[in-house]
Amino acid sequence: MKLSVVVATFNRPVLLERLLLQLGKQTLRADQFEVVVVDDGSRVPARVGLASLELPFRLRVEEQANAGAAAARHRGALVAEGELLLITDDDMQVPEDFLEQHVRLHAESPAPRVVVGRIRPDPSLSAMPLFERWYAHRLEKMAEGFSSGRVKPRGNFLFTGNVSMRRADYLAVGGFDPALKRSEDLELGLKLEKLGATTVFAEHAFTLHGSDHTELATWLQRAYLYGIYDLRIQRKHPDMPHADPWRFMFRLSPAARPLLALAAAAPTVTRPLSSLAWRAVEAADRLGLEKLAFAGSSVVYQMEYFRGVRAEAGSLISTVRDFARYARTRWGAHPG
Repeated sequence: MKLSVVVATFNRPVLLERLLLQLGKQTLRADQFEVVVVDDGSRVPARVGLASLELPFRLRVEEQANAGAAAARHRGALVAEGELLLITDDDMQVPEDFLEQHVRLHAESPAPRVVVGRIRPDPSLSAMPLFERWYAHRLEKMAEGFSSGRVKPRGNFLFTGNVSMRRADYLAVGGFDPALKRSEDLELGLKLEKLGATTVFAEHAFTLHGSDHTELATWLQRAYLYGIYDLRIQRKHPDMPHADPWRFMFRLSPAARPLLALAAAAPTVTRPLSSLAWRAVEAADRLGLEKLAFAGSSVVYQMEYFRGVRAEAGSLISTVRDFARYARTRWGAHPG
């Protein structure tokens, strides 16, 4: 069962080289896998820095004008030759049995299967900004939910940082939608779920995730864009309520919900409010109140997220109607 590792990259030559060198030390034999790197328009072409690397596996480097991660990963999947596709990010680190763990889990069953590996925080993450530590905390809580059985893995939990599937299944559902600039992984997971693929959480097929993101504005913009694209995905898949953006309204404390509702109803008014809230969150972090800082980070993130939902909905009336639609689904399916 041969494997193709697909890595989209953009302006990360040092991190990409680190990943490739770690893939060169895998317990899986080098003739059992290839690596396809898709350079999504880096300022300095990735192949320049990779030319001197001596790697035991077959490395293919594809180049394209900048078109986004979804388009880059899709291109990699199309040219891949393995029976299995494993997708990871260029800023990940992997243990020596990483590939072997993924292959083993697919070998257990011939049925369609998506293997989502654990994403652990890089030890150096403690030196990163609060918003990156918050993101790592969220991933850890999600993994704990999977491991304990409290959370059932489904298609909307597909993350491109560490996931594998059969290439035939990927192609059968059309792969990533290049039009999606965020949440393309979630949408792929929904399509695979409709195909009948089972999502399996792999504790031991883990990656380590650090980050080179240091700008708060970038983090806030990502939250906003996720709100936009998640609502677009909901419209593509109205039969999948577990991927509806309005579900996040009920993931936080009831005390936070009025702020989220206000962000969706009056996005212009709430932008300065979220900035003020973030200063309070940072103050809590400086005082060592990490739990409170993480809770506040979730509120600020979701405020920006629902500002994006509102932007995609287009008007207050459309937003209210959209929430009412979700509410009917949520409480209609679960009375009381």
